[in-house]
Amino acid sequence: MIRIKPEETELQGYWLDVGSSVTPDSNWERIQRLTSEYLELLATGSDGREQLYRDPADGRLWELAPVEPRLPAGPPLLRVISPSRAKEKYGVSLT
Repeated sequence: MIRIKPEETELQGYWLDVGSSVTPDSNWERIQRLTSEYLELLATGSDGREQLYRDPADGRLWELAPVEPRLPAGPPLLRVISPSRAKEKYGVSLT
């Protein structure tokens, strides 16, 4: 099972230039696996591009957002956010 280490607070995906094209790096692939197989989805932002997750192991809240909002399929950024910020941004009451 994939997990997030306690000392991790931010994971960022990058494009890898493989000559004639680009491909997602291992961090990008890890973020995709974490958000599809491990983290619990709590809410989606009003724009539909940002999502709030909870780590079932330690309860930390994670926000998934594009690194560059202008790129529709750009690299992802997964970072810890505070419960107060989650409530403010997503309207989720976390007790």
